[in-house]
Amino acid sequence: MSLMIILLMFTAFLLTRVTNLRTAVSILLVQSVVVAFSCLVVGLETGKTHYFIAALLTVFIKAVIIPYALFRIVGRLKREKETDSFLSPNLSSLAAVAATAVAYGFIDRALPGIISRDALAAAVAIVLIGLQIIMIRRQAVLQIIGLNTMENGLYLLGLSVTKGLPLIIELGIFVDILVAVAILGLLTYRLKLSYLSTDTTLMQKLKG
Repeated sequence: MSLMIILLMFTAFLLTRVTNLRTAVSILLVQSVVVAFSCLVVGLETGKTHYFIAALLTVFIKAVIIPYALFRIVGRLKREKETDSFLSPNLSSLAAVAATAVAYGFIDRALPGIISRDALAAAVAIVLIGLQIIMIRRQAVLQIIGLNTMENGLYLLGLSVTKGLPLIIELGIFVDILVAVAILGLLTYRLKLSYLSTDTTLMQKLKG
């Protein structure tokens, strides 16, 4: 499990530095596969079928459907990439390091001696990094990736604290994130058609 936590943190940090949209979607795909594998490991440890179903759903929705949809969008955007984010890649990575330090510090203070300290702190850090990506990136595709990164962090949080959520709740989460990505993907494509770019700051022109 420690190796998977390291991989998840590594992919989250990579997302703070990449500017190429196709590369960012590929990193999200890898991150989602690692989350699914984490769920599979918990299933093997507990022997409950519920976790195997959740792992298969994670692979199908988060590692197949969502990346496929994002790759389709990126393919239509051609050479679109992040060129003017609110923070440079170096500052963005530094902010991610600060978020990780805050997460570990918070867990040590609030829950001293907890067994799953590393997994819990990493989950909180990934949620914060995903939120950071949404806030500092201008490209709509990268903001969608930030949303999915946050959801992956919340998924890891559920695995580390409760050893997984009830299947009906996980199905609801999967449907919510799938619908959100579908809507955001449609809006991204419409933004490209209207402004020839997916820079969300262009939507400020809609202000009255």
